[in-house]
Amino acid sequence: MSRYDWLLFLHVLSAFALVAALVLYTALIAALWNRDVPSDAVRLFRIQRVGDVLVAVGSIGVLVFGIWLAIDVDGYEIWDGWIIAALVLWLVMGALGSRTGKLYNAARDRALALSRDGSDAPSPELRALIQDRRALWLHLAGLVTVALLLIDMIFKPGA
Repeated sequence: MSRYDWLLFLHVLSAFALVAALVLYTALIAALWNRDVPSDAVRLFRIQRVGDVLVAVGSIGVLVFGIWLAIDVDGYEIWDGWIIAALVLWLVMGALGSRTGKLYNAARDRALALSRDGSDAPSPELRALIQDRRALWLHLAGLVTVALLLIDMIFKPGA
């Protein structure tokens, strides 16, 4: 296999890791949606760790291997419009993910605190944190951003 083949493989593998993380987070949000018992929420939030690793590896991988490909491949330049669009979408994705993570991490932290205090009764406060509409809309915006990023990578408009 050539260097190009390896770079493309690692770039696409990173994209799969990123998409897998988003699927995992979406499933987690759906599973948590009507939960208000702290121990239930804590148990479900444990899977978030897998998503955190996948999103970190995927995000860094698509950026590093994507830039490397743009530099390495004749015919592509880092200042091509579709590559700049991808970089902007990557930044938007990161910003949305960061804001979304803060909101859901607040729900996770509250569930942990309630569970540690021995309170396992249904908590309206916990339910409100889990069902925060801002967090849901930010997550959906992140999904749309990643879809646009994938479309940009597949069709390479202007290339």
